[in-house]
Amino acid sequence: MGRLVMKFGGTSVANIERIRNVARHVEREVKAGHHVAVVVSAMAGTTDQLVGWCREAAPVHDAREYDAIVASGEQVTSGLLAIVLQDMGIPARSWAGWQIPIRTDGVHGAARIAGIDADEIRKRMEQGQVAVIAGFQGIGPDRRITTLGRGGSDTSAVAGAAALEAACAIYTPGDGVYTADPRIVTGARKLARISYEEMLEQASMGAKVLQTRSVELAMVYKVPLQVRSSFEAPDAPDQNKPDGTGPGTLVCDEEKIVEQHVVSGITYSRDEAKVSIRKVKDQPGVSAAVFGPLAEAGISVDMIVQNISADGSTADITFTVARKDLKRALDVVAEAKEKLGYMELTSSADVSKVSIVGIGMRSHAGVAARMFQTLAERGINIQAITTSEIKVSVLIDEAYTELAVRALHQAYGLEGKA
Repeated sequence: MGRLVMKFGGTSVANIERIRNVARHVEREVKAGHHVAVVVSAMAGTTDQLVGWCREAAPVHDAREYDAIVASGEQVTSGLLAIVLQDMGIPARSWAGWQIPIRTDGVHGAARIAGIDADEIRKRMEQGQVAVIAGFQGIGPDRRITTLGRGGSDTSAVAGAAALEAACAIYTPGDGVYTADPRIVTGARKLARISYEEMLEQASMGAKVLQTRSVELAMVYKVPLQVRSSFEAPDAPDQNKPDGTGPGTLVCDEEKIVEQHVVSGITYSRDEAKVSIRKVKDQPGVSAAVFGPLAEAGISVDMIVQNISADGSTADITFTVARKDLKRALDVVAEAKEKLGYMELTSSADVSKVSIVGIGMRSHAGVAARMFQTLAERGINIQAITTSEIKVSVLIDEAYTELAVRALHQAYGLEGKA
């Protein structure tokens, strides 16, 4: 029927019993006539253990050796799944990233895929052999093993699907993409379809369903991408019903979404920290003096707010960074104090980012106003705001995160509209 890349994460392959369940999902697709490749992560907890051993061996270590070590988890899983498939009578073999090869740049620990030579894999698949690929890894220009960073197996799967001109199914513990986190909002509903743009915004704004880079690749190469549960029955039907029931969520072009809701989802991220620089000289070059060194230190800045004093001589600059980068960001700004001439440097890690996302926002006025009014009615103060064409994000006190998500989910009428 066609080529299909199936990806299974660490929880889905956490032990041999779950690997057997994965194999039954693969068997279903093989029997349906698909030429199948499977991308797997390391068994749950394995990568953390390998990282811990690296740090125990030496707090400061060679990043190339680090990659060689942490990439081994995926190789174990791919070999085990190949063995199970073979035992079921399904031709299969495992592939490490370097064997394909998946070529990357040389940034160890956070490499980006430069190209995939899929000819041999494609030939084997057409012969009926299932290719079981170790995700998260590739080979750099120096012929050393590289890894793609956390969530990199998603990227491996989508990039592989693009190279093979295949559809891609990402299997997760959840059963699709929801209008909000079901653990927080009891009325959250699964979406039958979501656009690439919306999924990209949700992923970058804190949704843990897919890795951001994998959605970018799917959008660029128009890879049909389905998110579904690895814990559903392997013989479950393969299509969603119009009401959103059925296996998973299809991530696709917005033209394929018949009914485009103004807001399709509410996301949140607790991994935020706020830095405020008080009474900075209001003159050309000040912003560059703040954010240039942060960029050089590899610290990504998200929200930025600048307020000018009444007399126009000074300004307050507030910005957010990932919570893990807060100390480094403060150190960088402190080192530039003499050049910036600020009076005070403060920070807070007790903040969170809440976002509304929807392609329908392009053609509807008042969407942001409703968000601000809803939060105001709950007594939730907004500390910073950022927007894009299909997203509005606000920074709020972390204690109000769940209240904000529930209130916004209700305000945009998302219950029962997935």
